[in-house]
Order: sequence, then C-alpha cells, then structure tokens
Amino acid sequence: MARRLVLALPVLLFLLLVGHCRGGKIGVCYGRNADDLPAPDKVAQLIQQQSIKYVRIYDTNIDVIKAFANTGVELMVGVPNSDLLAFAQYQSNVDTWLKNNILPYYPATMITYITVGAEVTESPVNVSALVVPAMRNVHTALKKVGLHKKITISSTHSLGILSRSFPPSAGAFNSSYAHFLKPMLEFLVENQAPFMVDLYPYYAYQNSPSNVSLNYALFSPQSQDVIDPNTGLVYTNMFDAQVDSIFFALMALNFKTLKILVTESGWPNKGAAKETGATPDNAQTYNTNLIRHVVNDSGTPAKPGEEIDVYIFSLFNENRKPGIESERNWGLFFPDQSSIYSLDWTGRGNVDVMTGANITNSNGTWCIASANASETDMQNGLNWACGPGNVDCSAIQPSQPCYQPDTLASHASYAFNSYYQQNGANVVACDFGGAGMRTTKDPSYDTCVYLAAGKMSTTNSTSPPALTDSSPRPLAKCFTPLVSMLAVAIAAVVL
Repeated sequence: MARRLVLALPVLLFLLLVGHCRGGKIGVCYGRNADDLPAPDKVAQLIQQQSIKYVRIYDTNIDVIKAFANTGVELMVGVPNSDLLAFAQYQSNVDTWLKNNILPYYPATMITYITVGAEVTESPVNVSALVVPAMRNVHTALKKVGLHKKITISSTHSLGILSRSFPPSAGAFNSSYAHFLKPMLEFLVENQAPFMVDLYPYYAYQNSPSNVSLNYALFSPQSQDVIDPNTGLVYTNMFDAQVDSIFFALMALNFKTLKILVTESGWPNKGAAKETGATPDNAQTYNTNLIRHVVNDSGTPAKPGEEIDVYIFSLFNENRKPGIESERNWGLFFPDQSSIYSLDWTGRGNVDVMTGANITNSNGTWCIASANASETDMQNGLNWACGPGNVDCSAIQPSQPCYQPDTLASHASYAFNSYYQQNGANVVACDFGGAGMRTTKDPSYDTCVYLAAGKMSTTNSTSPPALTDSSPRPLAKCFTPLVSMLAVAIAAVVL
C-alpha cells in the first residue's frame, strides 16, 4: 500500500500544481442592443468556435440561456436596474423569477454568476439603496433550492464609484455611496463573492491624452513607467493602475481579502473625428495585450502573480446605443459574424497585433540588442520580453541551445528578436526603450535558431521564461508552496 502511495505522489503533485495554477479567465460580454444580430443559437456556436468559455449577458433572456445549454460555456446573467425595485420589495418576486428563468435551464446551462444591478452609481435614477436588499433576496431564493453555493451573487460598478483613483495607493470610494457600499461589501465577504468592476483605460486616455499616453493605455512596451510616490510601485500600463486603485480602496475599508473581477474592459474599433484613438488596430492591440496579461497571471504591482478574471466588452457592435460614436463600436464581430479584427483568445499565439494576420514576413530582418544600450535598459527590455511580452525564453536557460554565450547582450538579443517577430517585425516592436536595433544579418548560431519569417524556434522546452534573478518566475509562485505539500505527503507515507 505504501509503495502505491509513493508512486502516486508525482501524479498528486501534478494535480495540485494544475489546480493551484489555473490562470486568469478571459470571457466576453454579449450585449444585444443592436439590429440584425445573429440568433442566440448562432451566437453560441460562434463562441464555441472561438473556444471562449465564459460569457456575460445583461439579463435572463430565456432564448439566450437555452442557446448555451450543453455547450460547456459558463454564463454570467444579470438582474437589470429596472428590476431592482421588484426584487428588493418582495421575496416572492425573486422566487418566481428563479423558478421561471433559471431553474428550468440549470445545470444544462452552466450559470455561475448573477449580477444584481449594473453600475448603479451611474444610473440616472438612484437605485443604489435597492441593491443589497435585492442581492439578499436572490441569495435567499437560491438557498431555498440549494444553489447558493453554486451560483455566486455580486453587482457591477464603474470606476466612478471611486472619489480618487490616482495614484493607485490613494484609491478611495466616494463617501456618498457609503450607505449601500459597506453592507454590500459585507455581503460579498460573507458569501465569498468578488467585487465586480468595469475598467476602461480608453476613457482615461480619451479624456486626458496629455496625462495618459496611448502607449500606457495600450500596454505598449514603449510606454513610460508611472511610479506611485506613496508605495514606490512601478506601473507600466493603465489597466493595472485602475485595478490597484480598487484594491487600495477596498483595503482602506478593511476589505483586503475581496477578490476583484473585471466584468468589462475593452477598446472601441471606431469613433467620432475627435476620438482618434478608437481604431481597429488599437482595439486589437489593447485586447491582445489584455488577454496575454490575464492568461499569464501577470497580476498587478500591488498583487503580483495573482490571477484576475476579465470579460472583454463586447462581442458585437451595438448600433442602438446612445451617445458618442465609440459607444456603438466596441465589438469584436460584425452582425454577419465576421471578425472586425483577429484576436487570439489563448494569449499565447503569434498574431501580428498591427494587422491580425499570422506572421508570414519579417522582411529579412531580425532584432538584437544595441551595442550602445546601457546594461540597465538591456536588462529591463529582457525582463519585459520574457514576462509581460509573452516571449518563450526557455531557449536561453542553462543547458538550452541559446544559453551560451551567457551574456546579457546575447540573451537580450534572443528575447528582443522573438518579441519582434511575434509582433509584426515592425520598427516599433524592436525599440525596447532604445535598447533594440534591427539587422539584416541572421543572428542564429550553432544550434541556436532565431525566429524569422514563418519559422519557429527548434526548441520545445516547457521550462518557465528565463528572467533575471530578481524577476518573478511565473511557475515559481505556484510550484514553491507545493514542494512543502509533497514533503508532508511523503512523510505521511513513510510514517
């Protein structure tokens, strides 16, 4: 018996590792405020074709819920603000809603979240006082049928719920919302539910381009770092800064254990004449980088390595929405289901973020570290490429083909070129703050093959990226605590 347990320990460790390192989830918002949209069953097929596993809808439309039955897609459904009064006043209203709109289709349709109200602080009619009573009634209804631990209840918010968001460490909730915010946060803690927020770096850039650069909003490696003067934390993108402003606001109210779930984020593909940042290229760049950021568990400066689940807004352009031009153009697909731009949902593909096309031409150029670059700039570029840049740096680890010569310039050159080729082989992708330079001479040597047009690395290592000693290794954060688990398990078998 003891021998069988010992043999099973590697399997146990593997299962623990997989469970502990699930990675952040990427979903999509499926709004329907538009003409000529495909039927819900066609939409469900489209989502399956894209291998999307998580979808948010804004109501409990029965046709939509039925369309996702037996698809394996997890659905987040919503109680609109217009229903909050009825849900808050009478438990019987919620019981009837659950009986008619949820129970007949569950669990064939995998409903995992119910959002009670959406951005109530932005609503023209003040319904914020109704949110918590409605949430409690929904919880009671679920408890009656034994689903209160299988379906999670929360409510979504805009960043406008904060009175301060910069610097992130000064994040604070608007005191005028205290009457409903504190009991809501208590409800979330009590029921192990996340704080849901909609985050849009696009608006930060659009409203203040002199203070927020486009590169910073788009996760570009060319953006200038922003340092929080209170904490010394370094921010390379606006998304992380917005997430951390919520985290610090929660911490200020002593709700630091609450998880944050981003229920909307994205970038418009078209806008009015003054909305110069609303383009398909920028939308593709933002969403591509966001997906990579989430899938790689990059975390934020305040909570590095912590997974964040994000729903991208939105599946389709919605032509019936009021407001400025960009309001109607956040979609990934046209109504005929053709792509507005290409998007790699895995976060690991080699798609040209400028055109969405697969890489087919590097124009006979490579990117290497500049001989004039400082070691600091070179190291920063290497760290970024092997981390947020999503480059596979396994080839420059010890005993791998490109480890020798073991120099900063050599390792940086390999990483720079991999990022360059994976991102369209354009001038911008070889900048690295001035540390990169293009060359027409193939830098490959011996068995070390540099990426080029249509040619991938010959190595197939699954080792984590080779970063500097001071840089976080993505697998280390989940492997290290499991070593102690394995030791305990072995000790138990021996005893």
